[in-house]
Amino acid sequence: MPRAVRIRGDEPETERRAKRRNVAGEEEEEGTALRSTSPRSPGDRVDRRRRRRRRRKGAVRTSHPEMLFAVFEPDKDQSEGKQDRVYDVDESVTEESSDPPSPPIYEPYIPDELVDDPDILAAFDYAKANYEAEKSRRANLFTMDHYGYEAPSCLFDDHRFLPIRERATGAVLLAAKSVVLLSSFLGSQPLNKCCGLWFQRNDRSKTAHVLTSAHLIREKNPSVKNHWKSQWIGKYHRGAEVNVHFLDKRVVPGQLVYLQEHYELALYEVKVNKPVHLPTFNDCVRSGKDVFRLGRDENLDLKITHGMAAYEVPSWYERCHYMYFCRDASSRKLLADDGGPIIDLEGKVVGLVNNHINETFIPSSILHKCFDFWRRFDCMPRLHLGMTFTSIKHLDPISIERMTRDHNIESGLIVEQVSKGSHAEKIGIREGDVIESFNGKYISTTIEVCVLCIY
Repeated sequence: MPRAVRIRGDEPETERRAKRRNVAGEEEEEGTALRSTSPRSPGDRVDRRRRRRRRRKGAVRTSHPEMLFAVFEPDKDQSEGKQDRVYDVDESVTEESSDPPSPPIYEPYIPDELVDDPDILAAFDYAKANYEAEKSRRANLFTMDHYGYEAPSCLFDDHRFLPIRERATGAVLLAAKSVVLLSSFLGSQPLNKCCGLWFQRNDRSKTAHVLTSAHLIREKNPSVKNHWKSQWIGKYHRGAEVNVHFLDKRVVPGQLVYLQEHYELALYEVKVNKPVHLPTFNDCVRSGKDVFRLGRDENLDLKITHGMAAYEVPSWYERCHYMYFCRDASSRKLLADDGGPIIDLEGKVVGLVNNHINETFIPSSILHKCFDFWRRFDCMPRLHLGMTFTSIKHLDPISIERMTRDHNIESGLIVEQVSKGSHAEKIGIREGDVIESFNGKYISTTIEVCVLCIY
Protein backbone atom coordinates (compact mmCIF):
# COMPACT_ATOMS: atom_id res chain seq x y z
CA MET A 1 0.00 0.00 0.00
CA PRO A 2 1.38 3.46 -0.86
CA ARG A 3 2.77 5.42 2.05
CA ALA A 4 3.05 9.13 2.70
CA VAL A 5 6.69 9.99 3.35
CA ARG A 6 8.21 13.15 4.81
CA ILE A 7 11.88 13.52 4.09
CA ARG A 8 14.18 15.29 6.54
CA GLY A 9 17.86 15.80 6.18
CA ASP A 10 20.80 17.78 7.41
CA GLU A 11 21.39 21.09 5.73
CA PRO A 12 24.28 20.97 3.26
CA GLU A 13 27.43 22.86 4.19
CA THR A 14 26.91 25.40 1.41
CA GLU A 15 23.44 26.23 2.74
CA ARG A 16 24.75 26.59 6.30
CA ARG A 17 27.46 28.95 5.07
CA ALA A 18 24.91 30.95 3.11
CA LYS A 19 22.66 31.22 6.17
CA ARG A 20 25.55 32.36 8.35
CA ARG A 21 26.34 35.05 5.79
CA ASN A 22 22.71 36.17 5.70
CA VAL A 23 22.49 36.26 9.52
CA ALA A 24 25.71 38.26 9.72
CA GLY A 25 24.41 40.66 7.10
CA GLU A 26 21.11 41.09 8.96
CA GLU A 27 22.93 41.76 12.23
CA GLU A 28 25.13 44.33 10.53
CA GLU A 29 22.11 46.03 8.96
CA GLU A 30 20.29 46.01 12.31
CA GLY A 31 23.28 47.54 14.06
CA THR A 32 23.52 50.22 11.42
CA ALA A 33 19.83 51.00 11.79
CA LEU A 34 20.18 51.37 15.56
CA ARG A 35 23.10 53.74 15.17
CA SER A 36 21.40 55.89 12.54
CA THR A 37 19.45 58.09 14.96
CA SER A 38 20.67 61.45 13.71
CA PRO A 39 18.61 63.51 11.22
CA ARG A 40 19.18 62.59 7.61
CA SER A 41 21.49 64.83 5.70
CA PRO A 42 20.90 66.11 2.13
CA GLY A 43 23.53 63.62 0.98
CA ASP A 44 21.40 60.78 2.37
CA ARG A 45 18.43 62.02 0.36
CA VAL A 46 20.55 62.06 -2.81
CA ASP A 47 21.73 58.50 -2.13
CA ARG A 48 18.14 57.35 -1.60
CA ARG A 49 17.06 58.95 -4.85
CA ARG A 50 19.93 57.24 -6.69
CA ARG A 51 18.95 53.86 -5.21
CA ARG A 52 15.33 54.38 -6.26
CA ARG A 53 16.45 55.24 -9.81
CA ARG A 54 18.53 52.04 -9.97
CA ARG A 55 15.55 49.96 -8.83
CA ARG A 56 13.34 51.59 -11.45
CA LYS A 57 15.87 50.76 -14.13
CA GLY A 58 15.44 47.08 -13.29
CA ALA A 59 18.92 46.14 -12.13
CA VAL A 60 20.50 45.07 -8.85
CA ARG A 61 23.82 46.40 -7.60
CA THR A 62 26.09 44.03 -5.74
CA SER A 63 28.89 44.77 -3.30
CA HIS A 64 30.82 45.87 -6.38
CA PRO A 65 29.17 49.21 -7.29
CA GLU A 66 30.20 48.94 -10.92
CA MET A 67 28.43 45.58 -11.42
CA LEU A 68 24.72 45.17 -12.21
CA PHE A 69 22.62 42.00 -12.34
CA ALA A 70 19.20 41.33 -13.77
CA VAL A 71 16.36 41.54 -11.24
CA PHE A 72 14.55 38.44 -9.96
CA GLU A 73 11.14 39.13 -8.45
CA PRO A 74 9.68 36.78 -5.80
CA ASP A 75 6.83 34.41 -6.46
CA LYS A 76 3.77 36.57 -5.82
CA ASP A 77 0.60 37.52 -7.62
CA GLN A 78 1.00 40.44 -9.96
CA SER A 79 -1.34 43.37 -10.31
CA GLU A 80 -3.16 43.65 -13.58
CA GLY A 81 -2.33 47.33 -13.93
CA LYS A 82 0.26 48.23 -16.49
CA GLN A 83 3.44 49.63 -15.01
CA ASP A 84 4.58 53.08 -16.02
CA ARG A 85 7.47 53.03 -18.40
CA VAL A 86 10.68 54.50 -16.97
CA TYR A 87 13.18 56.13 -19.28
CA ASP A 88 16.81 56.90 -18.52
CA VAL A 89 17.08 60.63 -19.13
CA ASP A 90 20.88 60.53 -18.98
CA GLU A 91 21.04 58.11 -21.91
CA SER A 92 18.19 59.60 -23.96
CA VAL A 93 19.27 62.29 -26.38
CA THR A 94 16.91 64.34 -28.50
CA GLU A 95 18.37 64.77 -31.94
CA GLU A 96 17.31 67.10 -34.71
CA SER A 97 18.32 66.47 -38.28
CA SER A 98 20.53 69.15 -39.84
CA ASP A 99 19.56 68.08 -43.38
CA PRO A 100 17.02 70.27 -45.19
CA PRO A 101 13.63 68.63 -45.79
CA SER A 102 13.17 66.84 -49.10
CA PRO A 103 11.03 68.72 -51.62
CA PRO A 104 7.58 67.28 -52.33
CA ILE A 105 7.35 65.12 -55.43
CA TYR A 106 4.58 65.28 -58.03
CA GLU A 107 3.95 62.90 -60.87
CA PRO A 108 4.68 64.63 -64.21
CA TYR A 109 1.81 65.13 -66.64
CA ILE A 110 1.82 66.04 -70.33
CA PRO A 111 -1.32 67.17 -72.15
CA ASP A 112 -2.29 65.23 -75.26
CA GLU A 113 -1.81 68.24 -77.52
CA LEU A 114 1.88 68.51 -76.50
CA VAL A 115 2.84 64.87 -76.98
CA ASP A 116 4.02 65.48 -80.53
CA ASP A 117 6.53 68.15 -79.49
CA PRO A 118 9.90 66.30 -79.24
CA ASP A 119 11.48 68.82 -76.81
CA ILE A 120 8.52 68.75 -74.44
CA LEU A 121 8.33 64.95 -74.67
CA ALA A 122 12.04 64.65 -73.82
CA ALA A 123 11.57 66.95 -70.81
CA PHE A 124 8.57 64.88 -69.71
CA ASP A 125 10.53 61.61 -69.95
CA TYR A 126 13.36 63.14 -67.92
CA ALA A 127 10.97 64.38 -65.23
CA LYS A 128 9.17 61.02 -65.19
CA ALA A 129 12.46 59.15 -64.64
CA ASN A 130 13.41 61.47 -61.78
CA TYR A 131 9.96 61.04 -60.26
CA GLU A 132 10.17 57.23 -60.34
CA ALA A 133 13.70 57.26 -58.88
CA GLU A 134 12.68 59.54 -56.00
CA LYS A 135 9.52 57.53 -55.37
CA SER A 136 11.57 54.33 -55.21
CA ARG A 137 14.08 55.94 -52.84
CA ARG A 138 11.38 57.06 -50.43
CA ALA A 139 9.70 53.66 -50.56
CA ASN A 140 12.95 52.14 -49.29
CA LEU A 141 13.10 54.38 -46.22
CA PHE A 142 13.20 52.40 -42.97
CA THR A 143 9.92 54.01 -41.93
CA MET A 144 8.18 52.66 -45.02
CA ASP A 145 9.36 49.03 -45.08
CA HIS A 146 6.51 47.82 -42.86
CA TYR A 147 4.26 47.40 -45.87
CA GLY A 148 3.87 43.87 -47.14
CA TYR A 149 5.98 42.25 -44.40
CA GLU A 150 6.22 38.58 -45.28
CA ALA A 151 5.72 37.16 -41.77
CA PRO A 152 3.64 39.49 -39.58
CA SER A 153 3.46 38.62 -35.91
CA CYS A 154 0.38 37.43 -34.07
CA LEU A 155 0.06 40.86 -32.47
CA PHE A 156 -0.43 42.52 -35.86
CA ASP A 157 -3.08 40.62 -37.79
CA ASP A 158 -4.79 38.31 -35.29
CA HIS A 159 -8.04 39.80 -33.99
CA ARG A 160 -8.10 37.39 -31.05
CA PHE A 161 -5.44 39.54 -29.39
CA LEU A 162 -7.35 42.83 -29.59
CA PRO A 163 -8.17 42.80 -25.83
CA ILE A 164 -4.48 42.54 -24.89
CA ARG A 165 -2.77 43.84 -28.02
CA GLU A 166 -1.65 47.22 -26.67
CA ARG A 167 -0.47 45.78 -23.37
CA ALA A 168 1.26 42.81 -25.01
CA THR A 169 2.99 45.01 -27.59
CA GLY A 170 4.45 47.18 -24.84
CA ALA A 171 5.62 44.08 -22.96
CA VAL A 172 7.25 42.58 -26.06
CA LEU A 173 9.06 45.79 -27.01
CA LEU A 174 10.35 46.21 -23.46
CA ALA A 175 11.68 42.65 -23.25
CA ALA A 176 13.10 42.72 -26.79
CA LYS A 177 15.79 45.20 -25.71
CA SER A 178 17.52 42.33 -23.89
CA VAL A 179 17.23 39.66 -26.61
CA VAL A 180 20.25 38.99 -28.83
CA LEU A 181 21.34 36.31 -31.28
CA LEU A 182 24.37 34.06 -30.81
CA SER A 183 26.12 31.78 -33.29
CA SER A 184 28.80 29.15 -32.76
CA PHE A 185 31.49 27.67 -35.00
CA LEU A 186 33.98 24.83 -34.98
CA GLY A 187 36.78 26.19 -37.09
CA SER A 188 35.08 27.45 -40.23
CA GLN A 189 32.06 25.15 -39.86
CA PRO A 190 28.83 26.58 -38.38
CA LEU A 191 27.65 24.68 -35.30
CA ASN A 192 24.43 26.17 -33.88
CA LYS A 193 22.47 29.36 -33.41
CA CYS A 194 20.59 30.35 -30.27
CA CYS A 195 19.03 33.41 -28.73
CA GLY A 196 20.22 34.90 -25.47
CA LEU A 197 19.50 37.50 -22.79
CA TRP A 198 21.68 40.17 -21.29
CA PHE A 199 22.06 39.07 -17.69
CA GLN A 200 24.81 41.12 -16.06
CA ARG A 201 26.97 44.10 -16.89
CA ASN A 202 30.14 45.58 -15.41
CA ASP A 203 30.44 49.29 -16.10
CA ARG A 204 34.06 49.48 -15.00
CA SER A 205 35.44 46.72 -17.24
CA LYS A 206 32.86 47.49 -19.97
CA THR A 207 31.79 43.85 -20.17
CA ALA A 208 28.43 42.10 -20.04
CA HIS A 209 27.23 38.53 -19.60
CA VAL A 210 24.79 36.83 -21.95
CA LEU A 211 22.60 33.98 -20.68
CA THR A 212 21.77 31.40 -23.33
CA SER A 213 21.07 27.71 -23.87
CA ALA A 214 23.91 25.20 -23.74
CA HIS A 215 22.52 23.89 -27.04
CA LEU A 216 24.59 26.64 -28.62
CA ILE A 217 27.74 24.53 -28.25
CA ARG A 218 26.28 21.02 -28.16
CA GLU A 219 27.68 18.69 -30.77
CA LYS A 220 25.67 17.57 -33.76
CA ASN A 221 25.79 13.78 -33.82
CA PRO A 222 24.16 12.28 -36.94
CA SER A 223 24.21 8.82 -35.32
CA VAL A 224 21.73 9.98 -32.65
CA LYS A 225 18.42 9.77 -34.48
CA ASN A 226 16.25 10.74 -31.50
CA HIS A 227 16.83 14.38 -30.63
CA TRP A 228 15.94 13.85 -26.96
CA LYS A 229 18.95 11.57 -26.47
CA SER A 230 21.27 14.51 -27.13
CA GLN A 231 20.29 16.18 -23.88
CA TRP A 232 21.43 13.10 -21.95
CA ILE A 233 24.43 11.81 -23.90
CA GLY A 234 25.34 14.84 -26.02
CA LYS A 235 28.76 16.41 -25.64
CA TYR A 236 29.53 20.11 -25.48
CA HIS A 237 32.27 21.94 -27.35
CA ARG A 238 33.55 24.29 -24.66
CA GLY A 239 36.21 25.60 -27.01
CA ALA A 240 33.79 26.49 -29.81
CA GLU A 241 34.00 30.00 -31.22
CA VAL A 242 30.90 31.98 -30.23
CA ASN A 243 29.78 35.31 -31.67
CA VAL A 244 27.20 37.65 -30.17
CA HIS A 245 25.17 39.58 -32.75
CA PHE A 246 24.34 43.02 -31.37
CA LEU A 247 21.17 44.76 -32.48
CA ASP A 248 23.25 47.48 -34.17
CA LYS A 249 24.66 44.76 -36.50
CA ARG A 250 28.01 44.50 -34.70
CA VAL A 251 29.36 40.99 -34.15
CA VAL A 252 31.49 40.54 -31.02
CA PRO A 253 33.23 37.33 -29.88
CA GLY A 254 32.07 35.84 -26.58
CA GLN A 255 34.10 34.04 -23.92
CA LEU A 256 32.56 31.08 -22.07
CA VAL A 257 32.22 31.90 -18.36
CA TYR A 258 30.13 28.99 -17.07
CA LEU A 259 28.38 25.91 -18.47
CA GLN A 260 25.72 23.96 -16.54
CA GLU A 261 24.97 20.77 -18.45
CA HIS A 262 22.04 19.46 -16.39
CA TYR A 263 20.02 22.66 -16.68
CA GLU A 264 21.61 23.30 -20.10
CA LEU A 265 22.61 26.88 -19.36
CA ALA A 266 25.62 28.80 -20.63
CA LEU A 267 27.02 32.22 -19.73
CA TYR A 268 29.22 34.19 -22.12
CA GLU A 269 31.14 37.39 -21.47
CA VAL A 270 31.47 40.02 -24.19
CA LYS A 271 32.98 43.48 -24.48
CA VAL A 272 30.43 46.29 -24.75
CA ASN A 273 30.95 49.95 -25.59
CA LYS A 274 27.75 51.16 -23.90
CA PRO A 275 25.37 49.88 -21.21
CA VAL A 276 23.06 47.02 -22.16
CA HIS A 277 19.44 46.63 -21.10
CA LEU A 278 18.99 44.07 -18.31
CA PRO A 279 15.63 42.27 -18.08
CA THR A 280 13.46 41.69 -15.04
CA PHE A 281 12.75 38.06 -14.15
CA ASN A 282 9.53 37.00 -12.44
CA ASP A 283 9.44 33.77 -10.42
CA CYS A 284 5.64 33.60 -10.58
CA VAL A 285 4.27 31.70 -13.56
CA ARG A 286 0.91 29.96 -13.39
CA SER A 287 -0.35 27.18 -15.60
CA GLY A 288 -2.66 28.61 -18.26
CA LYS A 289 -1.08 32.05 -18.13
CA ASP A 290 -0.76 34.08 -21.35
CA VAL A 291 2.90 34.24 -22.34
CA PHE A 292 4.96 35.12 -25.41
CA ARG A 293 8.07 33.42 -26.71
CA LEU A 294 10.64 35.76 -28.25
CA GLY A 295 13.46 35.03 -30.65
CA ARG A 296 15.45 36.59 -33.47
CA ASP A 297 16.01 35.45 -37.03
CA GLU A 298 19.18 35.80 -39.09
CA ASN A 299 18.29 39.43 -39.89
CA LEU A 300 17.89 40.12 -36.14
CA ASP A 301 14.18 40.73 -36.67
CA LEU A 302 12.06 39.87 -33.66
CA LYS A 303 9.95 36.72 -33.77
CA ILE A 304 6.91 36.52 -31.50
CA THR A 305 4.87 33.44 -30.66
CA HIS A 306 1.86 33.43 -28.34
CA GLY A 307 1.00 30.54 -26.08
CA MET A 308 0.23 29.52 -22.53
CA ALA A 309 2.50 28.26 -19.79
CA ALA A 310 1.65 24.78 -18.59
CA TYR A 311 2.69 22.23 -15.99
CA GLU A 312 2.62 18.72 -17.39
CA VAL A 313 3.77 15.29 -16.30
CA PRO A 314 7.23 14.92 -17.92
CA SER A 315 7.86 12.04 -20.28
CA TRP A 316 10.32 9.44 -19.06
CA TYR A 317 13.14 11.02 -21.08
CA GLU A 318 12.40 14.63 -20.07
CA ARG A 319 13.89 16.41 -17.10
CA CYS A 320 11.59 17.17 -14.19
CA HIS A 321 12.37 20.91 -14.05
CA TYR A 322 10.70 21.66 -17.39
CA MET A 323 7.59 23.71 -17.93
CA TYR A 324 5.80 23.62 -21.26
CA PHE A 325 4.92 26.28 -23.82
CA CYS A 326 1.54 25.45 -25.34
CA ARG A 327 1.70 27.24 -28.66
CA ASP A 328 -1.43 28.35 -30.47
CA ALA A 329 -2.28 25.91 -33.23
CA SER A 330 -2.45 28.79 -35.72
CA SER A 331 0.93 30.23 -34.70
CA ARG A 332 3.94 29.82 -36.91
CA LYS A 333 6.51 27.49 -35.42
CA LEU A 334 9.71 29.20 -34.33
CA LEU A 335 13.02 27.57 -35.07
CA ALA A 336 16.42 28.11 -33.46
CA ASP A 337 15.03 30.17 -30.59
CA ASP A 338 16.54 28.06 -27.81
CA GLY A 339 17.81 30.45 -25.15
CA GLY A 340 15.13 33.04 -25.88
CA PRO A 341 12.82 34.36 -23.16
CA ILE A 342 9.28 33.45 -22.24
CA ILE A 343 7.66 36.70 -21.05
CA ASP A 344 4.41 37.68 -19.37
CA LEU A 345 2.15 40.61 -20.17
CA GLU A 346 4.35 42.96 -18.17
CA GLY A 347 7.47 42.19 -20.19
CA LYS A 348 9.06 40.19 -17.37
CA VAL A 349 10.92 36.97 -18.08
CA VAL A 350 9.18 33.92 -16.59
CA GLY A 351 11.39 31.34 -18.27
CA LEU A 352 14.12 30.51 -20.77
CA VAL A 353 13.38 28.42 -23.87
CA ASN A 354 15.09 25.08 -23.45
CA ASN A 355 13.94 23.04 -26.43
CA HIS A 356 12.02 24.52 -29.34
CA ILE A 357 11.17 21.04 -30.64
CA ASN A 358 9.39 19.84 -27.49
CA GLU A 359 8.56 23.45 -26.61
CA THR A 360 9.89 23.24 -23.07
CA PHE A 361 11.34 26.04 -20.97
CA ILE A 362 13.15 26.48 -17.67
CA PRO A 363 11.05 28.56 -15.25
CA SER A 364 12.59 31.64 -13.66
CA SER A 365 12.31 30.13 -10.18
CA ILE A 366 14.95 27.56 -11.22
CA LEU A 367 17.10 30.24 -12.87
CA HIS A 368 16.81 32.39 -9.75
CA LYS A 369 18.12 29.66 -7.46
CA CYS A 370 20.88 28.63 -9.89
CA PHE A 371 22.28 32.12 -10.31
CA ASP A 372 21.91 32.98 -6.65
CA PHE A 373 24.42 30.22 -5.90
CA TRP A 374 26.56 31.07 -8.91
CA ARG A 375 27.01 34.64 -7.67
CA ARG A 376 28.08 33.46 -4.23
CA PHE A 377 30.01 30.27 -4.99
CA ASP A 378 30.84 30.44 -8.74
CA CYS A 379 28.98 27.18 -9.34
CA MET A 380 25.48 25.73 -9.60
CA PRO A 381 25.54 22.58 -7.44
CA ARG A 382 22.64 20.17 -7.59
CA LEU A 383 21.55 17.38 -5.26
CA HIS A 384 20.75 14.01 -6.89
CA LEU A 385 17.80 12.36 -5.14
CA GLY A 386 17.87 9.13 -7.13
CA MET A 387 14.11 9.25 -7.74
CA THR A 388 11.65 10.28 -10.43
CA PHE A 389 8.20 11.58 -9.63
CA THR A 390 4.72 12.28 -10.95
CA SER A 391 2.81 15.19 -9.46
CA ILE A 392 -0.62 14.28 -8.10
CA LYS A 393 -1.68 17.85 -8.83
CA HIS A 394 -1.33 17.27 -12.57
CA LEU A 395 -3.18 13.95 -12.78
CA ASP A 396 -6.68 13.55 -14.15
CA PRO A 397 -9.15 15.00 -11.61
CA ILE A 398 -10.91 11.62 -11.59
CA SER A 399 -7.73 9.97 -10.27
CA ILE A 400 -7.16 12.75 -7.73
CA GLU A 401 -10.71 12.45 -6.41
CA ARG A 402 -10.38 8.67 -6.09
CA MET A 403 -7.11 9.00 -4.12
CA THR A 404 -8.70 11.60 -1.86
CA ARG A 405 -11.85 9.54 -1.33
CA ASP A 406 -10.17 6.20 -0.71
CA HIS A 407 -6.82 7.17 0.87
CA ASN A 408 -7.15 10.82 1.99
CA ILE A 409 -4.25 11.84 -0.29
CA GLU A 410 -4.80 15.19 -1.99
CA SER A 411 -1.35 16.34 -3.07
CA GLY A 412 2.29 15.36 -3.18
CA LEU A 413 4.56 13.43 -5.52
CA ILE A 414 4.18 9.79 -6.52
CA VAL A 415 7.53 7.98 -6.66
CA GLU A 416 7.85 6.41 -10.12
CA GLN A 417 11.43 5.10 -9.96
CA VAL A 418 14.12 4.67 -7.31
CA SER A 419 17.76 4.34 -8.34
CA LYS A 420 19.57 1.22 -7.16
CA GLY A 421 21.92 1.98 -4.28
CA SER A 422 20.58 5.51 -3.78
CA HIS A 423 20.03 7.00 -0.35
CA ALA A 424 16.28 6.94 -1.04
CA GLU A 425 16.41 3.18 -1.55
CA LYS A 426 18.46 2.70 1.61
CA ILE A 427 15.92 4.52 3.80
CA GLY A 428 13.09 2.41 2.39
CA ILE A 429 11.43 4.57 -0.25
CA ARG A 430 9.87 2.45 -3.00
CA GLU A 431 7.91 2.89 -6.21
CA GLY A 432 4.35 3.98 -5.51
CA ASP A 433 5.15 5.86 -2.29
CA VAL A 434 3.92 9.43 -1.95
CA ILE A 435 6.31 12.21 -0.93
CA GLU A 436 4.43 14.96 0.89
CA SER A 437 7.25 17.20 2.08
CA PHE A 438 11.01 17.81 2.08
CA ASN A 439 12.56 19.13 5.29
CA GLY A 440 9.12 20.14 6.52
CA LYS A 441 8.20 22.04 3.35
CA TYR A 442 5.12 20.71 1.56
CA ILE A 443 5.54 20.18 -2.16
CA SER A 444 3.14 19.57 -5.02
CA THR A 445 5.21 19.81 -8.23
CA THR A 446 8.50 18.44 -9.50
CA ILE A 447 9.71 22.00 -10.09
CA GLU A 448 9.36 22.73 -6.37
CA VAL A 449 11.55 19.68 -5.72
CA CYS A 450 14.15 20.95 -8.19
CA VAL A 451 14.28 24.33 -6.45
CA LEU A 452 14.88 22.56 -3.13
CA CYS A 453 17.56 20.36 -4.68
CA ILE A 454 19.74 23.25 -5.90
CA TYR A 455 22.23 23.50 -3.03
